[in-house]
Amino acid sequence: MSETVRTHLRVRASELVGRNWLNTGGKSLDLEALRGKIVLLDFWTFCCINCLHVLDELRPLEEKYSDVLVTVGVHSPKFEHEADPVALAAAVERYEIHHPVLDDPELETWKAYTARAWPTLVVIDPEGYIVAHLSGEGHADGLSVLIPELIAQHEAKGTLHRGNGPYVAPEPTSGTLRFPGKALFLPAGRGTRSNGASDGGTSDGAAPDAGSWLVTDTGHHRLVELDTDFHTVLRTYGSGTKGYADGPGADVDSVKATAQFNEPQGLVLLPEDVAAKTGYDVVIADSVNHRLRGLSLADGTVTTLAGSGVQRLLETGPARVDEDAAGFTGRLSDHPLDVALSSPWDVVWSAKLDAVVVAMAGVHQIFSFDPVSGAVSILAGNGLEGLLDGPAHEAWFAQSSGLAEDSDGNIWVADSETSALRKLVIDDDGTVTVESAVGKGLFDFGFRDGPAADARLQHPLGVTVLPDGSVAIADTYNGAVRRYDPATGTVSTLARGLSEPSDVIVDHTHTAGSEPLLVVVEANKHQLIYVPIPKEAQQVDEGAVQTHRPKSPVAPGTLELTVRFTAPTGQKLDDRWGDPTQLKISSTPPELLVAGGGTSVGLQRTLELSSHVPEGVLHITARAAACDGPETADGEIPDHAACHLYQQDWGIPVVLQADGDTELVLDLRGMD
Repeated sequence: MSETVRTHLRVRASELVGRNWLNTGGKSLDLEALRGKIVLLDFWTFCCINCLHVLDELRPLEEKYSDVLVTVGVHSPKFEHEADPVALAAAVERYEIHHPVLDDPELETWKAYTARAWPTLVVIDPEGYIVAHLSGEGHADGLSVLIPELIAQHEAKGTLHRGNGPYVAPEPTSGTLRFPGKALFLPAGRGTRSNGASDGGTSDGAAPDAGSWLVTDTGHHRLVELDTDFHTVLRTYGSGTKGYADGPGADVDSVKATAQFNEPQGLVLLPEDVAAKTGYDVVIADSVNHRLRGLSLADGTVTTLAGSGVQRLLETGPARVDEDAAGFTGRLSDHPLDVALSSPWDVVWSAKLDAVVVAMAGVHQIFSFDPVSGAVSILAGNGLEGLLDGPAHEAWFAQSSGLAEDSDGNIWVADSETSALRKLVIDDDGTVTVESAVGKGLFDFGFRDGPAADARLQHPLGVTVLPDGSVAIADTYNGAVRRYDPATGTVSTLARGLSEPSDVIVDHTHTAGSEPLLVVVEANKHQLIYVPIPKEAQQVDEGAVQTHRPKSPVAPGTLELTVRFTAPTGQKLDDRWGDPTQLKISSTPPELLVAGGGTSVGLQRTLELSSHVPEGVLHITARAAACDGPETADGEIPDHAACHLYQQDWGIPVVLQADGDTELVLDLRGMD
């Protein structure tokens, strides 16, 4: 039996406790009902980009081992909105989750399994014992080795039961659009009508070309061009089948659409002179394909502009972990198809940079892409997750998901996981500095108007600049559109009662002298709506809150930190260039950590915590690199072996008390 599944420590799995079950046809499940199956618990929350990555990593395993493996998603919410059962049901449908999901709003099962990070995976064998506890993403290869070992072991013992699992598909709820993500106005002369197209969805006697709206129909894996009534479909782009393929994107004459997308999100229309040089008009953030795609509006052709399709974790190349691996490196490549990207979520044209700016949500950075030269660069962010302002190479972001350019050429950013509104200040020489207008940190959110320092948002996904220079924000988890006024430094509310607004755009079609309008993408109602911009906004104060994730009690003084990592069967730690493991540690507030911060190799560290700071957050990033075997006769990793990087970021809330823990043990990849 493999070393990774030795069971000398037989730990019985805790019962699955929560408020409700989804995807089970109304039935409640317990571990006894799952006995005889290999059970994979996936602790997730639907705001978390890393959790969404894991959902996709697990799909091939779920399909291959459907008769013996049961995945159970344990939804343990970070944000208040995520505890809403209606919002959770919509997220389960949106992300096409085809396994049972336990709604765990009070984090009962989360605490029972000592989960400390999203995502966390726990493997339970057919007899009900825990055999693996894994944090972060990138564990599919290890699971593909572990699962067959468990199958062989328990088939031999007679404890494995083959057959269908407990998953029951829910009824679909969408119509023409399904969980739309972002929208883009196509002015007269750039849309379908200007190209002389006449598709079946266009109504007879259509109005003269007053522009149209291009929408990422994210749940249908396509783009839809709508008339300004938001109902008439002028054209669709993409076959509607989830996947990746370039080629014809629209049904034109006798040619059928064969191009494919996978949960497309942001859109940007290139300036006409740039489009003439490149041969495409629109850049699309194809989020799950980890690519930027191009769309020609003239003939509907879809091409790949940037991205190898391999999800970016750190710098590609030898599997070495060093200080520069996730750091700011500026220009990455002039060969855009060779660059690994990670969940690009929004795109905007920067007139000052003559480039497309990309919110690279999966690695908490802002990229740029030059459509003419093909150059891909890191514009801001060092890859650490959190809220830290300053020079671009020092800044921290957290799953940035919305972008907009203002009249000064600066870029506003909806930084979703910090519930913040950030700004990239771009000097004439291209120097970038990051500032925060609204927001405090990873665990602070709420619904409060007033001075920006006290105002709170909740997981915003979209942003746009209004005619007067103020900024409108799609405050997604508050179901609202908010407004930040830089002139007064205050936040107000323009609209509320919306169903997860994911984007907001200034309307370009209203008549002169009329009240300006906003177009809001209302994702969970599968529609676009108009929202007036009133002269006086509502004032809201429903308070500021913090994530109700439990704080870990720790003692002031010495804290021994250990991150456990076991390379999967068939892999070996890649020590060809030295220690292949690394810890980066900091804290909020900085005064919490007296000693032990910074970056160094190894997965053990002695920290010293201040006795004068009552509570805070420890920010820990662990990395380890391992390569495939079998090993050579001399024990070395063979040349050209496939290598894998394992990484997890923890933000651990702690409260300091005299009887608190003096040790902290985390699992990057722990096997029992």
